[in-house]
Amino acid sequence: MGYSGARGGLAAILAAEDLVRRKRDHAPVPWASTGQITARFRLAVDRVMGEAGLYDGPTAAAALRQAEGDTLEASHLLRAQRSTLPRLAVSEPVDPDEMTILRRIVPAFRSPDGPQLLGRTSDYTGRLLEQPDGPPEPTAELSAEPPAEPSAEGAARTEEQRRPRRFLELLRKLELVDEQPAHDDPEPHDITRRPARPPAARSAVLAAMARAETGALVALWYRSVLGPDGDVHEITLGELRHGRLPLRVRHPHTGNPVAVGEFRVTEAEAVEDLDGAEEDRTRFGVGYGLCFGHNERKAIAMANLDIANRRFGRSGPLEQLLLMTIDGLDSGGFLEHLKLPHYVTFRSMAERKQAMRAAAEAGEEPPARFAGPTGKDCR
Repeated sequence: MGYSGARGGLAAILAAEDLVRRKRDHAPVPWASTGQITARFRLAVDRVMGEAGLYDGPTAAAALRQAEGDTLEASHLLRAQRSTLPRLAVSEPVDPDEMTILRRIVPAFRSPDGPQLLGRTSDYTGRLLEQPDGPPEPTAELSAEPPAEPSAEGAARTEEQRRPRRFLELLRKLELVDEQPAHDDPEPHDITRRPARPPAARSAVLAAMARAETGALVALWYRSVLGPDGDVHEITLGELRHGRLPLRVRHPHTGNPVAVGEFRVTEAEAVEDLDGAEEDRTRFGVGYGLCFGHNERKAIAMANLDIANRRFGRSGPLEQLLLMTIDGLDSGGFLEHLKLPHYVTFRSMAERKQAMRAAAEAGEEPPARFAGPTGKDCR
C-alpha cells in the first residue's frame, strides 16, 4: 500500500516499526532471554559493548535482541542509552599487569615467562558445522579458579599462571625494544566528550580504535601492512591476553580508591621489524591494543596500527583514517542516510542531464550552470 503526504508518511513509518516488533517479539519460537544471549552469544555481546563504549552485558544483549542481531544497530542503541545516563564518577587508572588472565598466548616465543594458556578458543579446531537436534547434554562446569583449599605450592603456581610476566619485559632485558619518548599526553583524551582531530594525542587514536567498528579496523590494518615505502613489513604478535581487570573509583567521603567491580578486556602487543632508512634496525617497534570484552581481532589490529601510525607519521593519511572513518556509527550513518528520500536532489540531477542532452542535440555548448527545481545553481 502506498502513502502520500506527511500524515501518510508518518503512518507508513509507524506501520513499518510495528511490523519489526511483531515479527521479532512474536516469532513462533521460544523467547531469547537476555541471559540466553549473554551466555550463548558472548563474542557478539562483547563486540557490541566495545563498539558502543559501554560495558554492560545485559544491556548490550537487550540491544542485540532489539536490533535483530545487527551489531552496528545494537551499538547505536547502546550509545543512545549511554547518553541518557548520569556520569557519577571517573574510574581510576588501572595497570594492565593487574589482569587476572583467562587466556594468554605468546606466538613469538616458545617458552615465555609463565605458561601459554589457551583458554576459551576455537583457533585450533576444524571449522565443522555442528547441527544438534536439541540442547546438548549438561556437563560439569569447568572452573578457572583454584580449588577451595589449595596447597601452598599449588596456590603459588596458580598465581604465576594467572599473572605472568610480559613477553615485552624479555625484549627490554635483551635491549631489543625501540622505546618511544612519551608525548605530551598527560590526561587520556575523552572521545565521548570531544572528537579527536589530527594531529591527535596517542591516547585519542587508541581510544578511537578501541571503539571502532571491528571489520573496518581489520580492513584498515590489512591495508597498512604495506608500509610507507610500499614494502610488506614483518609483523609478529608478541603477546595476546584476555582477562579481568579491577574497576576502581574514589570513595566520595574518604577519597581512597575502592574496587567496585571487574571488567573483561583483550590486550595485544605487536612486534614489528624496523628496517627503514631512518629507523634503528637493531631493535623492534612495539604497538599496543586494548579493548572491552573478548575481541582478539580488534586488539591485534589496534596493536599493529599503533605501530603503523607512528611509522607513517603523525597527522598523516593513516591517522586521518583512524580518527575519521573507522567509527561504525559515523560511517554507517552516512551510508544509512542514502535510504532516506532524495527526491529533490535526484530530480535536479535528472533535469540537468536533460538540459545537457537538449543543448547537445541543438549543437549548443552545454550550460555551465543549471538552475534546478530548488532554485540553486547545480554544477
